[in-house]
Amino acid sequence: FVSKHLHFEKMKKLIVAGLISGVLGCQKVPITGRRQVNLLPESQLMGMSLTNYNQFLKENKTVDKSDPRAQMVDRVGKKIQFAVQQFLKKEHQLKRIEGYKWEFNLVDDNVVNAWCMPGGKVVFYTGILPITLDETGMAVVMGHEIAHAIARHGNERMSQGLITQAGGIGLSVLLSTKPKEAQDLFMGAYGVGTGLGSLKLSRNHESEADKMGLIFMAMAGYDPDEAVNFWARMKQNGGNKPPEFLSTHPHEDTRIEDIKASLPEARIYYQKAKKAGK
Repeated sequence: FVSKHLHFEKMKKLIVAGLISGVLGCQKVPITGRRQVNLLPESQLMGMSLTNYNQFLKENKTVDKSDPRAQMVDRVGKKIQFAVQQFLKKEHQLKRIEGYKWEFNLVDDNVVNAWCMPGGKVVFYTGILPITLDETGMAVVMGHEIAHAIARHGNERMSQGLITQAGGIGLSVLLSTKPKEAQDLFMGAYGVGTGLGSLKLSRNHESEADKMGLIFMAMAGYDPDEAVNFWARMKQNGGNKPPEFLSTHPHEDTRIEDIKASLPEARIYYQKAKKAGK
């Protein structure tokens, strides 16, 4: 009986994964063109995003909007937001950000991190500011985090999590039967938490967000070459790291080399932005 039950569960997951791939596999990520599988409607994730984002801001100390640091986060965020909107409009992909209500907040915490939830809900931590140093350095991180949202990486991670961790059940069922597990899955998918998760998927997403973010910052008029300097500083700040195969993020050396390979394309967008007076 146990053997048959395990076999059934395994087959169920494979069938679900196959159906998802067949129905949704034609979706493509902007810029990279990678095909992706997203099981969940973005509108549902944006509803969860609004709830969790507001709750996060209530539970954490946000830096006042009058603070120059918070103003910089807002300024850089809005410049990249505008550039992304213009790009998606030109590519007839505005549906990717349908319903977005962008928001940029700086949280007073020593954590070296930043993230973006669906709907354009962005948080920077003060702990990353000594590494970004200036507006262009901040644009490297902002472009990267916004790229995660535009590429719908969190949706992919949650889709996989529903299959592998929750036995293939729908998000609505998980929310009603195990709300804490659903919330943990959501927060983990968007980098608001810890855990290795899917290593290869996470590393691939990070690399894709690096390339997209590089182009997004360039479109907004920020010099993409600064990305190499930023990640060099991040490497210096990181100290001892686990080997790459145990990390959800690419090793900084790998990351820097990949970024250098994407710089020629990003520089084209940067030159166009400079000519346009950005």
